[in-house]
Amino acid sequence: MRALTWQGTQKVVVEDVPDPTIQESRDAIIRVTSTAICGSDLHLYSILGPYLARGDVLGHEAMGVVEEVGPEAGDLRVGDRVVVPFGIACGTCTMCRLGLQSQCETTQVREQGSGAALFGYTALYGSVPGGQAQYLRVPQAHYGPVVVPDDGSPDERYLYLSDVLPTAWQAVEYASVPDGGTVVVVGLGPIGQMAARVALHRGASRVIGIDSVPERLAMAARHGVDVVESGRDALEAVRELTGGRGADSTIDAVGMEAHGAPFAHAAHKVTAVLPDAVGRKTMETVGIDRLAGLRTAIAAARRGGTVSVVGVYGGAADPINLMDVFDRQLTLRFGQANVRRWIDDLLPLVADPTDPLDVLGLRTHRLPLEDAPGAYEMFHEKADGCIKVVLDPAA
Repeated sequence: MRALTWQGTQKVVVEDVPDPTIQESRDAIIRVTSTAICGSDLHLYSILGPYLARGDVLGHEAMGVVEEVGPEAGDLRVGDRVVVPFGIACGTCTMCRLGLQSQCETTQVREQGSGAALFGYTALYGSVPGGQAQYLRVPQAHYGPVVVPDDGSPDERYLYLSDVLPTAWQAVEYASVPDGGTVVVVGLGPIGQMAARVALHRGASRVIGIDSVPERLAMAARHGVDVVESGRDALEAVRELTGGRGADSTIDAVGMEAHGAPFAHAAHKVTAVLPDAVGRKTMETVGIDRLAGLRTAIAAARRGGTVSVVGVYGGAADPINLMDVFDRQLTLRFGQANVRRWIDDLLPLVADPTDPLDVLGLRTHRLPLEDAPGAYEMFHEKADGCIKVVLDPAA
């Protein structure tokens, strides 16, 4: 089959790799019909090379049609149209029963001290081959894949259940937005766009979005978000929009690659090209992340407010101003999305013909899988108005 593989820092290629096969009784094989590039994939593209091996198949946002099932794949049937959550979970362990599927005790990558295994996301999370490919092996298929209507609708109606929508929903849930409250979303990439829409859908009176990319600001504004260009005056603008108090809740949807931190940017570049063992040690012991997004989210929150963090960070010793957090009595909530926990809330929304979250309006580019290397570069450089890329393995 054809698949996108990592070959080095900012170097990915589409090449022939072996077709996946059933390896465990709970496995299924999916013929991928759509797979998306996530902002987290850009971390692999440019930063997290020390945790990757040449030839690793990338991608963790995929959907398709079931081609084969193992004998213990539950109710899953050949021919089912399914979305595949990016985290691999069993559904029966203590963590899964608590709604913490991202911490699944069956698939935890204990040798790395990490949570549940993820598709296409480094040795830290199990080195499981990803979904930017023609076929995908899905472990724990009795629980993970979500069967969606085979109703002729575009894949993009359901594709974002794999990651974008559950992550955005959890971001808003963790933000503890009070009834009629105000929310600041820092970063208006795909997750930030959907987090802003979800916050408004769930009753926020005002959502303020901060970003530096004109196309992202314009998309958010079309959906009722008060947009603010990031920079020196962004926090002052937030204060003006919130009566000087700050927002009840803030969401960091940026993560480790925020702009506005040149020294950390340089550290990222150096770490990405270090020998694997040295690069891993650097990430595990040094604060290398660009924290402008997180610091903005903390600063924009009112006293007693809540900061929800869904942006991915990689530096184990990142400094934040704990005195400020303590003094202003902030609540901080972090966490990988527990995809399956939120599916019952989200599936009716995406299946609604009125498309209340405008999931069909998120994609800006749909390209053949063979064009994935150029798509990565375009997304990384924020070129051509690129906000969300979907790849078609059959094109």
